[in-house]
Amino acid sequence: MSNTRGIDSWVVFIGACLYHLAMDRKGANLALLLLGGFRSLAEAATEQLAKRGFEDFRPAHDFAMRAIAAGADNASELGRKLSVSKQAAAKTIALLEERGYVERDLDAEDGRRKRLQLTPRGLKVLRTGEKIFNDLRSQWAEQIGIDRLEMVEAVLTERLRGLPNGVIDPEWLIKDGGTHL
Repeated sequence: MSNTRGIDSWVVFIGACLYHLAMDRKGANLALLLLGGFRSLAEAATEQLAKRGFEDFRPAHDFAMRAIAAGADNASELGRKLSVSKQAAAKTIALLEERGYVERDLDAEDGRRKRLQLTPRGLKVLRTGEKIFNDLRSQWAEQIGIDRLEMVEAVLTERLRGLPNGVIDPEWLIKDGGTHL
């Protein structure tokens, strides 16, 4: 028996390598660039928050707390807003309660129900994070120019507007004409 099995394996491997090299990865690269931009901003903000006394705060907490501020006042609603299970939302709520960022308060209309709300510490971390993100945005503007940064923001806002719940809309905190923070 000849060594054709070994040769066949090499032919398949080389073919896969050539296919990979010839692939058009522009779409995948765009997704990775967008993710990389998010990660670099989120990591820098997390580092700055830690320096300001919020060592236990992570980007996922920000998403959950903004949803709570916008009216997701129980685990089911939070899960829907974040596109996670009710159980995952409940774990996040428990963690945020333990760390003093959210609390449950009796519903004024239904005394049997407890509604989630941000604590003063929760509001403070969100406001501090917003200041940090504004500072990071200013750094980007200095690095690439304000015109280019505003163009990127405008294009992304246009592309993402109107997409379902799983996509972050910068205006989702605006409700009834007012900001909830």
